[in-house]
Amino acid sequence: MIEYGGPEVLVPVEMQDPAPAEGEVVVRAEAIDTIQLETLIRGGWGQAFGIQLPYVPGGAAAGTVVSVGPGVDPSWSGRRVLAGAGTKETYAELVRTSTERLVPLPDGLGMPEAAALAHDGVTGMGIVEAMSIRPSERVLILGAAGGMGTLLVQLARAAGAQVVGAARGAQKLDLIRRLGADAAIDYSDEGWTGQVREAFGGVPVDVLLDGVGGTLGTEAFGLVAQGGRVSAHGAASGDFAELDESDTKARGILVRGIADVQFEAPEMVRLATKALDEAAARRLHPVIGRTFALADAADAHRAIAARSVPGKALLIP
Repeated sequence: MIEYGGPEVLVPVEMQDPAPAEGEVVVRAEAIDTIQLETLIRGGWGQAFGIQLPYVPGGAAAGTVVSVGPGVDPSWSGRRVLAGAGTKETYAELVRTSTERLVPLPDGLGMPEAAALAHDGVTGMGIVEAMSIRPSERVLILGAAGGMGTLLVQLARAAGAQVVGAARGAQKLDLIRRLGADAAIDYSDEGWTGQVREAFGGVPVDVLLDGVGGTLGTEAFGLVAQGGRVSAHGAASGDFAELDESDTKARGILVRGIADVQFEAPEMVRLATKALDEAAARRLHPVIGRTFALADAADAHRAIAARSVPGKALLIP
């Protein structure tokens, strides 16, 4: 893209094939991750991130290594890999990345499933580890039908927690229930927080996993118990939740934000490997709601912005 704006600024272009530098490989992408943040960057947030135009979006892709640069172990060539989170310019047929961001794919795991876990699997695993969810705890997940929300529902249930997922619309609520949540709440309903209280038997929330932010995130914060834990990692509403610092301190609530899920390459690889292995063992199921041709990236952004895709939207070159 050569300017910020609506999805229409995403247009296909022909570029010279990338050549790997020292310590790098080139991956032929077979499935490309998309995340909601990329729609915000395209719409103008990129200026705050210091992104220079022209710009190729994308931060992760799954595919096969087709060439290796100087100093790279030649055994990488031909391997199925994830060019993990932090890789640049992945809305492309050929993706150049450092070997420090390569994650080998386990046998039996498809490229789309790997791409669907590239960001959300890493972040989800990191959040669940940090929140230390324990059996029988009450966990509220906002944005529970999204790419990461669907993983968080499964991970919280696997930890033995009582889970309530919140989203918008009957289709998404049905998905949340099918993934194992004890209850699914539509947060477009007036008085939705009262429904959450009822679902938890009137007992406050131990852990809030907020992938939405904004007013909904702020309202959900009021449900958290004394000494509870909050991951305020989402801004799907367009902004992060505003949390009262004095109230947070007075109630002894642990709050982790978006900065706490920005992982350096070694930690990203560890968490990605864990997520991929869980998926290969069929203990974790990434939900792929829809795929788009790479040339139709603009349509993918429109669908993400319209909240019309449950789970993940992927690009397929």
